[in-house]
Amino acid sequence: MTYLGIIVLLPILAMLLKTGALGWEQFWRIATAPRTLAAYRITFGSAAIATLFNGAFGLLLAWVLVRYEFPGRRLLDALVDLPFALPTAVAGLTLVTLFSANGWYGQLLEPLGLAVNYTQAGIVVAMTFTSIPFVVRTVQPVLEDLEGDLEEAAWTLGASRLQVFTRVIWPTILPAFITGCVLSFARSLGEFGAVVFIAGNLPGLTEIVSLLIYIRLDEYNYPAAAALASILLGVAFLTLLATNLLQGWQLRYVERRK
Repeated sequence: MTYLGIIVLLPILAMLLKTGALGWEQFWRIATAPRTLAAYRITFGSAAIATLFNGAFGLLLAWVLVRYEFPGRRLLDALVDLPFALPTAVAGLTLVTLFSANGWYGQLLEPLGLAVNYTQAGIVVAMTFTSIPFVVRTVQPVLEDLEGDLEEAAWTLGASRLQVFTRVIWPTILPAFITGCVLSFARSLGEFGAVVFIAGNLPGLTEIVSLLIYIRLDEYNYPAAAALASILLGVAFLTLLATNLLQGWQLRYVERRK
């Protein structure tokens, strides 16, 4: 409890006290400023798009890692955790290089008029890269523990592959899948290092909330930074609450199936 209080509770309390000193009128003015609203729109919109992609691709990747044996499988499994080990600033610099005009990806996309660097697309790419492991690592153990007898029973009753997935597999992995998506969304909201290099940080166009908080701190405008951070804190708290509820639902669902 002492460790939790020093590392987590005291910083949060200090931030809330700094925010509370603003007063409701000043807090509302900061929270609803045009630049702030644009930053929230870009941040939440990009995080939502990245989560949708991670949900689809992460589920497919987890399925392949669990259900198939192929050369390089262990290497691919290890690469899934790369965003956890790689510093986000390094990830951002790497993405900028890849999507530059003479980069491996950029030299193919630029002639088609598809720019990634210094656009919202770049923000989505950075968020996707840093948060996809949450979906894979949440769904993968559930797929591994899934009993094959249930699928075999469905096949003997004449079910197709699609019916087996939708009626046997999907209901079992759904709680874990939703939990992974929620964690991916929360991770995308707080991303800074990978995004700041590829976004270009143009106010109203590619400026995310984390960067705006950093700018307010650099201006020594601590109350404004605290106000913006408190809003992100509230969203993160609701996200974690939803995750805990989903985990509880998953445990109750598993117990009922037993």
